[in-house]
Amino acid sequence: MKRFIITILCSIVGIVTHAQQFNVYFQNATLRIDYVFVGNASQQIIAIDEFAHFPGWAGRRINLDKTPVRGNGEVKIIDPSNNTILYRNSFSSLFQEWLTTDEAHTTTRSFEFTQLVPFPKQEVIIETTLLGNNGQQQAILRHKLSPDDKLIRHLDNRDAVPHEYLLKSGSSEECIDIVIMAEGYTQEEMNIFMQDARTACDEIMRYEPFASHRDKFNVIAVKCPSIQSDVSVPQDGTWKQTAINSNFMTFYSPRYLTSNSVHLIHDNLIGVPYEHLIILANTDTYGGGGIYNSYTLTTAHNPYFKSVVVHEFGHSFGALADEYFYEQPDHTENFYSLDYEPWEQNITSMVDFKSKWEDMLPPKTQIPTEPTQKREKKYSVGVYEGGGYMTKGMYRPAVICRMRDNVATQFCPVCQRAIERIILFNTQGK
Repeated sequence: MKRFIITILCSIVGIVTHAQQFNVYFQNATLRIDYVFVGNASQQIIAIDEFAHFPGWAGRRINLDKTPVRGNGEVKIIDPSNNTILYRNSFSSLFQEWLTTDEAHTTTRSFEFTQLVPFPKQEVIIETTLLGNNGQQQAILRHKLSPDDKLIRHLDNRDAVPHEYLLKSGSSEECIDIVIMAEGYTQEEMNIFMQDARTACDEIMRYEPFASHRDKFNVIAVKCPSIQSDVSVPQDGTWKQTAINSNFMTFYSPRYLTSNSVHLIHDNLIGVPYEHLIILANTDTYGGGGIYNSYTLTTAHNPYFKSVVVHEFGHSFGALADEYFYEQPDHTENFYSLDYEPWEQNITSMVDFKSKWEDMLPPKTQIPTEPTQKREKKYSVGVYEGGGYMTKGMYRPAVICRMRDNVATQFCPVCQRAIERIILFNTQGK
């Protein structure tokens, strides 16, 4: 009992210390950095578009100098007097995925990206790095920022888009704030959006480990009106005027739904506390997309809406990879290198399997593991070939999982552990 009490006290002291550290270096405010990533397969550049300030910080106040996973990019806030890392965060971007396509070898394009960081009290260095899937540095930008810079745009929270809580578990300091925002819903269709947003919230929180950690989340519905109903479907020759200019046919894939108007997405969220974004598209066309620490975007009126929104949130929040694979090559065929261990926790090239789920394997598990046809064992942990879009050389932890199949009723145990680690990293410092 005495040891248990000491452990609890040490944990409390640790949380207080983290909070004090945050208050030493940062204001209770957010620095929004709008970037433009520019380049092609041969050369990439990070450019700053604008800085903005708004009151309140909805991000974590613990583990400030760490990241739970590597991602394909990283932003650091550094004390220039001693090079101490005051804050860091990892992310991925649509730009880096595009760099793996054939088009990137013949064309130069630009992609918007926005990063939210705590607003510093003193002059700092901000370092932003883009990394390829094999860990190589693609681009880096390092610059000083003064909190008194007159060109930092100050945003007024009083002009917030109408919004309401679907789940309120505590303050932004205590909980992870998720926004569900409307795309392709007219003002007259906001009642439909609210029904869809509640469905998405309830479905995500039904899955483990979200269900067990429901009290660590706030979920807010943001009613962004669109001029026209539905979203752009280029394969049908349909273009719409919508809140964030989303469209299918990303990288010419009919079911890939994204938006490159990332700065506009964040303009719609001024005055709302948020860390993670789920965007619901008012369409019945099948598809979606999820990018780690960027956004989830999925369709709300397709029969697979519930399963897809959970799957895509597995990407954007849980930093999970796709566990499915293609018999025929598509734009993702060169996405991973087999001589490098992917950073996502639910696939492996076996280069560094110890860093993945080796500790979760039952005794005497064969590698590779033969898929089972028994329903009760399809979520059993093994090393099954095929994953990360590749039929050979890449492996996944279960026969079926929400990150592979629309028919899956749960995340596999490896994905559940990976998601839980991120939840605890952001709320308990674990």
